[in-house]
Amino acid sequence: MSKYKYKMVIEWSSEDNCFLVGFPDFVGQKWRTHGNTYTEAVANGEEALKSLILAYEATGESLPNPSSVNLIEV
Repeated sequence: MSKYKYKMVIEWSSEDNCFLVGFPDFVGQKWRTHGNTYTEAVANGEEALKSLILAYEATGESLPNPSSVNLIEV
């Protein structure tokens, strides 16, 4: 899966008291996962992105084009 590069946004939420993680290139749901620490949010985000890509591939749905800035690789 290392060929896919997507932007991962991590933002602190005072309301939820945790870091929220989203992938702007994938429409439909602003936040995909979260973490109590920034490090946990990154790890959970990587797993969520892997699962998201696998779900798209399993259904034959085309993956969105990755953004060109602030990329992570999974």
